[in-house]
Amino acid sequence: WWRRSRRQARFAAMWWRWLATVAGLVSGLVAPPPAVRRVAGRRAARRVEVYSVVEEVPATASVVAEEAAEAAAPAAPGSAERWLKATKQLATLGPASSTLEMIEALFLAGVDVFRLNFSHGKHEEKAELVSMIRSVEEKHGRPIAILADLQGPKLRVGVFEKDKVQLVKGQKFRFDLDEEPGDAGRVRLPHKEIIATLRVGDTLLVDDGKLRMTVTETGAEYVETRVEVSGAISNRKGVNTPSVVLPISPLTEKDRADLAFALSVGVDWVALSFVQRPEDIVELRQFVADRSPAAAESVKIMAKLEKPAAVTAPALSEIIALCDGIMVARGDLGVEMRPEDVPIIQKRIITECKRQATPVVVATQMLESMIESPTPTRAECSDIATAIYDGADAVMLSAESAAGSYPVEAVTMQRRVITRVESDELYRRAQTQDLALLAPEKTATDAITLAARQVVDTVSAKCLCIFTTRGTTVLRAANRRPHAPILALTPEIATARALALVWGVYSRVLAVKPDDEFDLVLQDATTLAVEAGYLNDETDLAVVTAGLPFSTPGAANVIRVVPAGGPQEWPEVLCYPEKEECV
Repeated sequence: WWRRSRRQARFAAMWWRWLATVAGLVSGLVAPPPAVRRVAGRRAARRVEVYSVVEEVPATASVVAEEAAEAAAPAAPGSAERWLKATKQLATLGPASSTLEMIEALFLAGVDVFRLNFSHGKHEEKAELVSMIRSVEEKHGRPIAILADLQGPKLRVGVFEKDKVQLVKGQKFRFDLDEEPGDAGRVRLPHKEIIATLRVGDTLLVDDGKLRMTVTETGAEYVETRVEVSGAISNRKGVNTPSVVLPISPLTEKDRADLAFALSVGVDWVALSFVQRPEDIVELRQFVADRSPAAAESVKIMAKLEKPAAVTAPALSEIIALCDGIMVARGDLGVEMRPEDVPIIQKRIITECKRQATPVVVATQMLESMIESPTPTRAECSDIATAIYDGADAVMLSAESAAGSYPVEAVTMQRRVITRVESDELYRRAQTQDLALLAPEKTATDAITLAARQVVDTVSAKCLCIFTTRGTTVLRAANRRPHAPILALTPEIATARALALVWGVYSRVLAVKPDDEFDLVLQDATTLAVEAGYLNDETDLAVVTAGLPFSTPGAANVIRVVPAGGPQEWPEVLCYPEKEECV
């Protein structure tokens, strides 16, 4: 009688939650979960979830009443669509999105990772943004990732006597080390590395590729060029060298100061610009390790692929192997490569990232028109959709959210495209076809991961719960693109935040000890899945994977199918018809 009453109370409360969620969809927002959770009986104060206050309750309290009240709590904030999308969203913060209210609005609209662009702004401003992001994170009880994007080397010409000159096709133009102001025939190029590296026949681009020149002569302190594409050149315009690998570090003195600051305020990801070769990633990792051994364990490294040398074999696969994530930086990539090559390079990068189970972000000009317009062009929507169909883990907004007039509308539109594409059978079919191309490693982790994906499909599970310490198992599982959300359960807040960028993954912080009873841990997993809104009926199933003993990094050796009520419950309707009995 007690078990029946308890079960009835729990699932009656689930229905109340479902009704509250529907009401939230109508209003557009659902109230946040309660800040205080009461746990009693067999779930006594073991669990330490991020930003939750665990409060002891007298053992004599009614378990039925307590669980009914807990289950009836409102679901997570935002619309259901916001928490069911698999492809993640990055948004750059800037003048248009630097208030607490705007950051919260962007988060509720769909942002999973906030990008801090260190090409602009002061450290004090970045520290304030980090503080506001963490406030939103604490308020809503959802881990949020912060990406620090380093500026990288900026190669520029010097100044001109008349500020600007006009160059015509076919004329000669010299770049040298002379500090005198430039004229129609020459200008200073204050980068000895470029002059020493360029050879006859190499290409030099100025002002984001608006001017194109071919090297015709080289000297110890100059290069002579022929103008191939005419136009105006003015003070301190940028220079690109697509045909050569420059012998310079990707970390400038400014980058090193910015990186040290970013590590001190607790960012989760660091993006490195101007990556040309695998050694650039090794240099960044060494700097992080020297600066903070703790950060070397927790902070994830992302390479921005924007140089031709980085996207050719064998450098591409080697760079990806050294990184935790990759960004397809199409803006700069489009300057140094032909525009018609960029879509092919994008697909090639995404394919290699999928092969290596490395998260990949597609960035730049996704909704450029929404900087000034509340609606996008159809071509922009198609661009987002193409990245999703290709299999990107995440898509990013830059000026649209940092300096645009419609940052929330841009994030919402991007989320709408994501949701629509992910509901398309062609998308699911493409993900399944890609799965056949991924050769599993001969490890227990891959064996469990593949089995879990198959079990999810077979029993139509509502979610896949994965216990993880560093996120390795979760990355392998997400790369297999299961047909259910992944609930990552980790004792490390740094892991939970970093996984916010990964396809299909939503995390919770859950402290588990090696000697914890397995059934109690499974109960915690299903309780969190109920709270997240994935399990709403007593017949809803979760597939759970774990590594025993608990807290063993990299271990994955157990898989269980658990109903919403926990491992001690198995509704009769789930039994095999006329051949089994639920005992």
